[in-house]
Amino acid sequence: MFCINRIINGIVGAIHELPLRFQAPARHGAPLLLLLLAACVAPPKPPVVPPVTVTPPAAPFAPSKWELLPDWQTVDLQPTWQAFLQSCRALKNKPAWQAVCTRTGELTQPDNAALRAFFEAGFSPYQVFNPDGSTQGLVTGYYEPKLLGSRIKTSRFRYPLYAAPDDLLTIDLGEVYPQLKDLRLRGRLQGKRVVPYYQRADIDNGKGALQGRELFWVENAVDLFFLQIQGSGRIELPDGSLQKVGYAEQNGHPYISIGKKLVETGELKIEEASMQGIKGWAERHPEKLQALLAQNPSYVFFRELPNGLSAPLGALGVPLTEAYSIAVDPRTIPLGAPVFLATTLPNTSEPLNRLMLAQDTGGAIKGAVRADFFWGFGEQAGAQAGRMKQSGQMWVLFPKGAEPVLSQ
Repeated sequence: MFCINRIINGIVGAIHELPLRFQAPARHGAPLLLLLLAACVAPPKPPVVPPVTVTPPAAPFAPSKWELLPDWQTVDLQPTWQAFLQSCRALKNKPAWQAVCTRTGELTQPDNAALRAFFEAGFSPYQVFNPDGSTQGLVTGYYEPKLLGSRIKTSRFRYPLYAAPDDLLTIDLGEVYPQLKDLRLRGRLQGKRVVPYYQRADIDNGKGALQGRELFWVENAVDLFFLQIQGSGRIELPDGSLQKVGYAEQNGHPYISIGKKLVETGELKIEEASMQGIKGWAERHPEKLQALLAQNPSYVFFRELPNGLSAPLGALGVPLTEAYSIAVDPRTIPLGAPVFLATTLPNTSEPLNRLMLAQDTGGAIKGAVRADFFWGFGEQAGAQAGRMKQSGQMWVLFPKGAEPVLSQ
């Protein structure tokens, strides 16, 4: 029992650091389990050391007041309401949300005053804090891109957009250890052993059961790379029609920022390391592109989505609302919850204060005060998303009666 507990604690500790848009990566999976199992021997007696006093981190939430939310009395809540109704589609049967979601049916064509009264009556605002007690965090942006592509490989369209391969294993840890509910590892079989799945460079070099799994062939390798980061998009076919694609699976390896790599090697200045800056670098250095992309071992697989969907589906399983949905780290922010975001417009000091809905997660979205702002579809949305690296504060609205229990 001592050994099993150590295994569980080791897995939990490793998973705490994992990227979350695409669940827990596989490289922390089977090898981690094997190492921990190998460690199941009688532990040596620990040396006697004097006790050390450790100051615990600040709580992630603190009760707040509506008047402390910037511009709360004047923000437009009409788009927020539509996004909130989408959240209720996924949350309405959960005990904490049943009452407040049921009350949405009582409002017909509500104005801003009625919506403000609804949120104030049904929710309690809590400010979000980082572990060090600070309230400022990073706010980035993402969007739904459009790629030019074809269903067949040609000299123009030669970069494959894959469906999930048949040899990719997904291990639900919650089925073995209830303490690890909703956590998954990814890998593949090598003989009788489970090993990490192939990294990006391996997949680009043809490894994996991917032959015949090509959904589309696209024109541009960099655009395909950024489609994997965004998690959803549309493919424009030669006849002009558009086909939606969305996240299906991931190879289990962690997301590594290639923009950060370019800054570290002196290829770009930090202010140039936006999506636009990286694309410009790729055009100037095509001979270095493959090696750069390989530095991010994470790889995303896709599935075709019904074209009737108005927007991509987030991790909550409901369509995202342009400029009113955000991706968060669900280890702190509950998916589906309203989140008041106080930040600024990209590359400006102009305030951007609004009530958003936490409806998605992201591989690079790690931390308490951390959000990824969904800008919508197309080039203009991409320009906004690519430039957005702002500082911001966050308040979570919890349904009354379901507020977080804070340690003293």
